Amino acid sequence: MARSLAIKCIFLAFLLLFCSTHSICAKPNIIIMMMDDMGWGDLGVLGQPAKETPNLDQMAAEGVLMPDFYSANPLCSPARAALLTGRLPIRNGIYTTNEHARNAYIPQFVVGGIQDNEILLPELLKTAGYKSKIIGKWHLGHQPQYLPLQHGFDEFFGSPNCHFGPYNDKGTPNIPVYRDGEMAGRYYEDFIITPTGESNLTQLYIQEALDFITTQAQATRPFFLYWVPDSAHRPHYASKQFLGTSQRGLYGDVVRELDHGVGRILSLLRNLGVDKNSFVFFTSDNGAPLNPRTDCGSNGPFLCGKETTFEGGMREPAIAWWPGTIKPGQISHQLGSIMDLFTTALNIAGIKPPSDRIIDGTDLLPNLINGTVNINKPIFYYRGNEMMAIRIGLYKAHYWTWTNSIKEFDKGVDFCRGENVVGVMTHEQMNHTDSPLLFHLGRDPGEKYLIGNTTEEYKGVMPGIMAVVSDHKKKLIPGEPQLNMCDGSVQNWAPPGCEKLGDCLPVPPSHPHKCVWNH
Repeated sequence: MARSLAIKCIFLAFLLLFCSTHSICAKPNIIIMMMDDMGWGDLGVLGQPAKETPNLDQMAAEGVLMPDFYSANPLCSPARAALLTGRLPIRNGIYTTNEHARNAYIPQFVVGGIQDNEILLPELLKTAGYKSKIIGKWHLGHQPQYLPLQHGFDEFFGSPNCHFGPYNDKGTPNIPVYRDGEMAGRYYEDFIITPTGESNLTQLYIQEALDFITTQAQATRPFFLYWVPDSAHRPHYASKQFLGTSQRGLYGDVVRELDHGVGRILSLLRNLGVDKNSFVFFTSDNGAPLNPRTDCGSNGPFLCGKETTFEGGMREPAIAWWPGTIKPGQISHQLGSIMDLFTTALNIAGIKPPSDRIIDGTDLLPNLINGTVNINKPIFYYRGNEMMAIRIGLYKAHYWTWTNSIKEFDKGVDFCRGENVVGVMTHEQMNHTDSPLLFHLGRDPGEKYLIGNTTEEYKGVMPGIMAVVSDHKKKLIPGEPQLNMCDGSVQNWAPPGCEKLGDCLPVPPSHPHKCVWNH
C-alpha cells in the first residue's frame, strides 16, 4: 500500500511537471475557503455536539482532516497576508511596532496595507494562465493601491474591511462593497444587515462563487477562487432561510449557512465534471473570539481564543479535498499553516516559489497524498512583533505569555472566557525566554500542565527547540510595519466608483497619528 501511494505521488509530481510545459494538460483548479473567526470546535467532525455541518463533515470524509493546522497570527489581517504571501506577518509588514507584542489589523482608519514588493499568490498563478477571484473580505488595505486588483486578482466581489457599522457617514463612513475595481454600494445602505442579523450577503457570496466556477469551467481555463465570507465575524448575519434554524443561536445559523455554501460549491464541481481536477481547502483565519461569552464559536478543548497565542487562538479547522488524488477518509497529524497553502498551490500549478525572499510556507501535497509526516516542521506563534511560542512535534514552548492587560480585563475584555491557568495566562507580558514554559499537546491539548524545567523530559526537549528558535531569529529580517499610522482622512469617504453612485462623501483634513493597539 505504501509503495503504491509513493508511486502515485511520484506520478503526480511528474504530471504536474509535464503539464507546466504542455498546454494539452489542464492545470488543476485551486479553491481556498477561509472563514472569519470560525473555531476549531465548530465542525461536527471535530466534535461539535449539534452536528450542524453535514457538508463539511462529508468533505472531511472524502478528503483529509488536519487537526493540527494553524493560522500565522491570532488576528485577521496578518493571517490573510500570511496566506497570500506564504510569509509570516513580521516579514510581509502586516504588523505594528508601536508597542511590544500588540495585535493589529486594518480597520478603515489605518494608513497602511499590503506592499507592492510582496508577491501574492494570484500574481504568481497568473503567470501560469490562472484566472483569480476573491469573494468576501480582503482586509489587506482599503486605499486604492492596496486593493485586490492591484495585487493579482482579476475579479473582486466583497469588501476591503470588516462589516462593522452602521455608521453615520459623517464621523465614520459605512464600509463599501466592491465589484472588481469600483464600489457597488455600502454595508447597511445598499447591502443590508438588519439589527436581527438578517442579510442575504452570504447567499450573494455563494452565488458569485458558483457563477465564477461555471464560467471558468466552460472556458476550460484554470482558476483560483479565494472564497472568504465574513458572516462568522461579529456582528453575525444569516439569510432568512437560515435564521432560527440552529441549536446554537445566530452564530449557529451562520455556520449552517456557510456549510450549505461549501456543499453547493463542491456539488457544482462534481456536476461540471471538474472535481477531480480541483484542489479545495477549507480553514479559518484565527480562533473563535470568546470575549462575547455567547453567540460565538467553539475552540474545542483548546485554551483561550482569538487575540491569543494559546492553542484556541491559532489552531484552526482544516480539510483538504481533491477526489482521485487525495485518498478519502484520512486524518493527517502533519503540522500545517495557512502559509503552506501558498507553497502547496504553487506546486499544484507547476510554479516555483520566489527565490529572492524567505518563504515560510512548505508544500503539503506529499503529506496529503501519501500520509507522510515531517516531525521537524516548526510552527511559530507571533503576536505583533514578538515570537510568543513555538511548536515542534507534540511539544509547545511559550517564550512569552500574555492574554491582555488587567485594565482591559477589568473592563470585561476576556479572551479566555473564565479559564485560569496560574502562571500561564498572565495579564502582564511575561518573558520566559531563559526558561520557556513547555507543554506536551498530545497529552495536554489545553495547555494546563507545565512540564517542569528540572525534569529529564524538559532537559531532553528544550535544547533542540531553542536551537530552532535561535536559527529562526538569526535569519529574521522584519518587513516595514504597515499598521503603525492611523488617519481619519484615509477612511472610505470616496472609494473608486463612488461618483457613479452619487455616494462620495467629503474627505476631512489629514491628521496622521500613531495607532493605539490595546491588545
